[in-house]
Amino acid sequence: MGTLMAAEGLEIAYGEVSACRNISFDVAQGEIVTLIGANGAGKSTTLRAIAGALSPRAGVIRFRGRDVTRLPAHARVALGISLVPEGRRVFPYLSVRENLELGAFKFRADAAKVRGLMAKAFDMFPRLRERIGQNAGTLSGGEQQMLALGRAMMSDPLLICLDEPSLGLAPIVVQDIFRTIKAINAAGTSVILVEQNARYALETASRGYVLQTGAIVAGGSCAMLRNDARVRQAYLGRGAVERAGIRPWPPADAST
Repeated sequence: MGTLMAAEGLEIAYGEVSACRNISFDVAQGEIVTLIGANGAGKSTTLRAIAGALSPRAGVIRFRGRDVTRLPAHARVALGISLVPEGRRVFPYLSVRENLELGAFKFRADAAKVRGLMAKAFDMFPRLRERIGQNAGTLSGGEQQMLALGRAMMSDPLLICLDEPSLGLAPIVVQDIFRTIKAINAAGTSVILVEQNARYALETASRGYVLQTGAIVAGGSCAMLRNDARVRQAYLGRGAVERAGIRPWPPADAST
């Protein structure tokens, strides 16, 4: 598998406040890569930079070998990068159909292509077909997440960036969402998954990176990360970490 996206030495700031530093990772074609870590670790900030919603202060983002670091978000969508933002962000006063059609904006001149993509979205989420004329704001949280995923897939992306897809959803709905993520990937779309539920993230992805206070502190196969007790510090509270006897990351006696 060739490299689809590569981030090298990203530094991201909000004004003068540095949020992430020296972020480097890559995603291969057909791969799911997850970014895990505690709340505020910089996961969503990194994802937004990849999708073009934030401009990094330093570093390079390459997509299919092309430098896209300064390209705006809509230009990245045209190249094949799609974002499902945290909190779904559907258009509440537009219908399900209208939300999906907006996702296919780059194909607006090709009605047949849009119809085909919408049929695929409805095959993926039959419940959306049942609510095609319903305003998105009246959907349940799970249905809105389905709509956000379906809208992102309407751009026929090569890489989909998912920001906290399980947030605020019932466990049974979360299971459905993660099954769909795997199905999207199996159909050929690469995925960057930002997720606080580390168990689901590490079971879904093939590789992962652990972020802590704006920096990557570990990375490797998800099988390796699942077996490393220190990974728990990315999602357990300090008290739970101390009770579990998990040492800070990196360990105090680390040589690097």
